[in-house]
Amino acid sequence: MSTAGLTPPEAARWADRSGLPLAADRHAAVAATAEHIHSVVSILRELDFGDTAPAHHADEEPHDAAV
Repeated sequence: MSTAGLTPPEAARWADRSGLPLAADRHAAVAATAEHIHSVVSILRELDFGDTAPAHHADEEPHDAAV
């Protein structure tokens, strides 16, 4: 699904197809939110994470936050 130019009626249709029917007053907000998420994900896709260390190493002991 491309969200480029997603209109409120299209957002409502996609939500309904996903089993999440929207009230009419939510269509524009959902379309705007989908547009924002799409723009953020597009930026993240351009980043090079090749030198980024993994967040967790299997050989490490888990941290215990208990006091």
